[in-house]
Amino acid sequence: MRVVLAQPRGFCAGVERAIEIVERAIERFGPPVYVRHEIVHNRHVVEGLRAKGAVFVEELDEIPEGRYAIFSAHGVSKTVVQAAQERGLNVIDATCPLVSKVHTEGTRYADQERQVILIGHAGHPEVEGTMGQVPGGVLLISTTADVAKLEVKDPGKLAYITQTTLSVDDTKAVIEALKSRFPEIVGPNTKDICYATQNRQQAVRQLAEQVDLVLVIGAPNSSNSNRLKELAKELGIKSYLIEDASQLRPEWLADVGSVGVTAGASAPDVLVQDLVARLQELKDVQVELMMGVEENVRFRLPPELADQALSDLPAAAQ
Repeated sequence: MRVVLAQPRGFCAGVERAIEIVERAIERFGPPVYVRHEIVHNRHVVEGLRAKGAVFVEELDEIPEGRYAIFSAHGVSKTVVQAAQERGLNVIDATCPLVSKVHTEGTRYADQERQVILIGHAGHPEVEGTMGQVPGGVLLISTTADVAKLEVKDPGKLAYITQTTLSVDDTKAVIEALKSRFPEIVGPNTKDICYATQNRQQAVRQLAEQVDLVLVIGAPNSSNSNRLKELAKELGIKSYLIEDASQLRPEWLADVGSVGVTAGASAPDVLVQDLVARLQELKDVQVELMMGVEENVRFRLPPELADQALSDLPAAAQ
């Protein structure tokens, strides 16, 4: 059986940065370091960081005053930032720079007195954070049907922004519907979308042309991982989302000559290697690496954790 590994797959630069922020904070300030919500959507990553001294909480009032608090890669609302300041927490922001860019764009549109429309999934942490960052609030939509139901203040003063874990393809129809109904609406350049989401979806499109089955490693609450599974199915290929190799069911491999393996942007590559090892236990396999985009994006760490700043930092809060 052929096993084809997607390229690219797994961690994106925003996730790598967020994990490194937690690890460096623990190293620099000592445990415990508190993290509001999962730093990224992956149980294995969270458990690994917990073992090193990270404490994950749902709300800020669970964090003792004066301690270090890290915001997740998904971003937070202004009310959360304010609450952290009021509690005297030492905040380290691990928000993905691409998410921060969406916050900036939404604020810029609001400052132009435009009503802002956000294309995203209700309840997703990134969406909740973005909705709480844009002054005056936003209108949240997910589908073209939502566009038809929109009630706006002034059709001539509208702007849209998008959740970063949605690709150009994911949002294309909704944006076209917005422009059709509101010809004067403005929005960001398509170059501003999350490169990682687009690249991983394109890799699944390539996989679907050459395999009988696609296995996606990712968390069940990971938006981008679920989308990879859905995309393969839309292309006519059987696809399953699994958290790790233990969830692989041997019967899925019956009469399968080739398997494509990919991973969501929050999944570490060790889980891919574990899955390949499990496939090798079940079948005589030939592993291939698919040709694809090589990502070399890197995001800077917050200044308080950058190497050159470490010697200048105050001692950890007790």
